[in-house]
Amino acid sequence: MKDQMNDKKSFTTDIVEIDIGRVWKAIWKRIWLIGIVSVLCSVIVAVSTFFLITPKYESSAMFYVNNSSLSVGDTSFSITQGDISAAKSLVDTYITILTSRSCLNDVIDYASVDMSDEDLRSMISAGAVNSTEIFEVTVTSTDPKEAKELANAIAYILPKRISSIVEGTSANIVDYAIESPSPCSPNYVNNAIIGFIIGFVISVAIIILREIFDVTIRDDEDINRCCEYPILASVPDMINQSHSGGEYYGYGNKSSGKHKSYVSKKEAVIGKNISFVASEAYKLLRTKLQFSFVDEVVCPVIGVSSALAGEGKSLSSVNLAYSLAQLDKRVLLIDCDMRRPSLSTKLTINKSPGLSNYLTGHEDISAVVQPCSLDEEKSFDVISSGDNPPNPIELLSSSKMARVITKLKDAYDYIILDLPPVGEVSDAMVAAKLTDGILLVVRQDYCNSVALSSAVSQFEFIEGRILGVVLNCVGESSGKYSRYGKGYYSKYSKYSKSYANAYAKASKKANENSKQYNRR
Repeated sequence: MKDQMNDKKSFTTDIVEIDIGRVWKAIWKRIWLIGIVSVLCSVIVAVSTFFLITPKYESSAMFYVNNSSLSVGDTSFSITQGDISAAKSLVDTYITILTSRSCLNDVIDYASVDMSDEDLRSMISAGAVNSTEIFEVTVTSTDPKEAKELANAIAYILPKRISSIVEGTSANIVDYAIESPSPCSPNYVNNAIIGFIIGFVISVAIIILREIFDVTIRDDEDINRCCEYPILASVPDMINQSHSGGEYYGYGNKSSGKHKSYVSKKEAVIGKNISFVASEAYKLLRTKLQFSFVDEVVCPVIGVSSALAGEGKSLSSVNLAYSLAQLDKRVLLIDCDMRRPSLSTKLTINKSPGLSNYLTGHEDISAVVQPCSLDEEKSFDVISSGDNPPNPIELLSSSKMARVITKLKDAYDYIILDLPPVGEVSDAMVAAKLTDGILLVVRQDYCNSVALSSAVSQFEFIEGRILGVVLNCVGESSGKYSRYGKGYYSKYSKYSKSYANAYAKASKKANENSKQYNRR
């Protein structure tokens, strides 16, 4: 129990692990969006500042704290440096006197303005200039003339108040206030820069958070974080590179009007007409599967499933069957997805009679076996799903289903079961018990780690043997196809085509010679 808990903890830690490289790639990929958002925020802040914030003006008066001598009649007495330091400390005292209610009221009366002492106190700021005996009083107002008049009123009133309160000291005026020609605030440039920084930080933060909490599977590393099973093959996207879908894969709504346009691309996604890279991927899968079974397994039963609907499991089943048939193997493909069957739409076969018809009444299995030939030389057999039954899980778990699989093993080298998505219905778990191994098809940028982990757990719960993962719909811009797609594979693709053409010409010539010989 402790080991299981530790495994779960380690699994959880792996899921929330932050991939700095992936986050950086996501930021760099959307750098144009970050720039647009940052500039837009900068413009919004600048415009808002111009229309919503009232400009303010400052006017300042400067005073000198005089405490260097005392006057008694006509005689002056010099004091020490300590007295100069004491003069600096008097600045705080003067500021307190300035902000007193009586002083502020005198300033208001002298300047003849209509405001309260609290209003004036909020407009005043004062402090020492560079830690000297000089201190500055600044008045801020929305009216530049009012700011100047109030500052000069303080320059007139404050020295008198100080001399009447603090004996032996005085505050002499250094500089009177003048009217400011430009506002001190708001600063449009600074606010625009702040808006740009805010937009940049917010957009980058959203991208980072979205990337951290995004559990979509994008590459091999994401699969390795979810499960310990190997990736047996990476199949490229054979319909489009936008990853927006494709009805022929089984993605999206099948009743869509786009269905016909994608079905017309049947030849491009199955059999001999698929791309060279895709063909090599299925051959690699075929080779690895041959090494996955011991000699005692005479006819391996391979189940092909996925976590979610629309990941291309049926398409993978067809191409795997075709690839095995190219080795002169007797292959049988069975559509076990009775709820949403799709093999009859991908292959030139009839939907019924099929598996459901046999399990509910047909006595001869050969009556539902249909030959399927994707080229002139190689073919495999198919059992379609049949009529949609109300109880598919009961049919798949019946003893008749188990018996027919055992019987079919004597007639074939490989049996492939196209199972339903395990993450959506439990039919796949029932049929998986009849298999010798299970392939999980994972569509890039579609399936997520939560669904894949759940699918793996469900098959492990019934003690099903998971052979590995097939990463489907891999874009050219990711993985090995970006490195080899236009180089390594393209060279061998040309070689394969030239060899095929030469072989076809030689065969045609041999047939013509044979006909001429027979005529003689």
